[in-house]
Amino acid sequence: MITIERLNLRAEGVAQGVTVARALPGEAVEGAEDSGRIAQPRILQPSPQRVAAPCKHYKACGGCALMHASDAFVAEWKQDVVRHALALQSIEAAFRPILTSPPRSRRRATLAGRRLKSAALVGFHARASDTVTAIPDCQLLDPALIAMIPALEALVALGGSRKGEVKLTVTLFDQGVEVAASGGKPLDNALRMGLPQIAGQYGVARLAWDGEVLLQSEPPSLPMGAAKVSPPPGAFLQATAHGEASLLRAVREAVGEARSVADLFAGCGTFSLPLAKNAEVLAVEGAAEMLASLDLGWRNATGLKRITTETRDLFRRPLLPDELAAFDAVVIDPPRAGAEAQTAELAASGVPVIAFVSCNPVTFARDAKTLVSAGYLLDWVQVVDQFRWSAHVELAARFTLT
Repeated sequence: MITIERLNLRAEGVAQGVTVARALPGEAVEGAEDSGRIAQPRILQPSPQRVAAPCKHYKACGGCALMHASDAFVAEWKQDVVRHALALQSIEAAFRPILTSPPRSRRRATLAGRRLKSAALVGFHARASDTVTAIPDCQLLDPALIAMIPALEALVALGGSRKGEVKLTVTLFDQGVEVAASGGKPLDNALRMGLPQIAGQYGVARLAWDGEVLLQSEPPSLPMGAAKVSPPPGAFLQATAHGEASLLRAVREAVGEARSVADLFAGCGTFSLPLAKNAEVLAVEGAAEMLASLDLGWRNATGLKRITTETRDLFRRPLLPDELAAFDAVVIDPPRAGAEAQTAELAASGVPVIAFVSCNPVTFARDAKTLVSAGYLLDWVQVVDQFRWSAHVELAARFTLT
């Protein structure tokens, strides 16, 4: 028997150098250990924070990691993940209450599809496995995505290979659900005819197969501020509308009355377009097709100030201090790797306000250390949990030059 000491960043229990699946701090557990991990623990003394999972698929499905813990525990743990990451860099900050997206609100997810002998199976992977688990009563995804599973199964049955797995990125737009598939059979004439026919029967708004659009009644779009944006197939979007709105509120507050803003890693315009109501914006992004969607949305909108776009790899060619010094505020929303090179240039730029959005507390804390060492103050941190019941932690924060 061992007693769980803490959770690691994958939300697994840790005790005496052993990781324990789906255990909580303070619990006494036992089980067979394999390579330093107990995958199927027996909980001898449960934590007061342990709850019955609200989803009947949780025992087998790997789509969620923390359904066995109370909402209060998960909220505090996610706050503590960020606090601890900052503490390791000797940084303290004021934390606002966490904002958590409601159940069944994920509008974007990546599912796995496997072709079977006479049908297909679509769902999330089982825990620590390549096995696909069906999820007809998923408590995570928006019901509109769940309703599309029969369509996904039909697509995989036709276009999937028995030897591989089809990756299915599904996104809920105003016009319906987009399906962006990859990893299936190469397109031939039969698939070019059969796949869109299936998608049309099930009301798919847009179907893309390995990046090629096979069906689209009209470009699927989402509102971003006063604009309507139609991203390229499978493009990155915030996982929930609630999460996007929460991050946007924090960014708007952070930049305040700034009249000129640089939006770095701008994507399709999640922040650029709403900020353009009051400020001129330079939107910088490495993916040209994302910026093209942003630009078209801006050109078709009314009442927005100028947005200038620049396609640029900010990892290899970050904006330099003399370029950044022209702005009243900078918004930066890098991927999980963070923005080490760009942050170093920001630290030397003298820009008065930085709104920092991050999906990785560890790289955020590293980059925050660079800014704090250059004289910036970390005013506050807003943790946003739009990946409910997962180990993922997102946040927005404001830095001001002292």
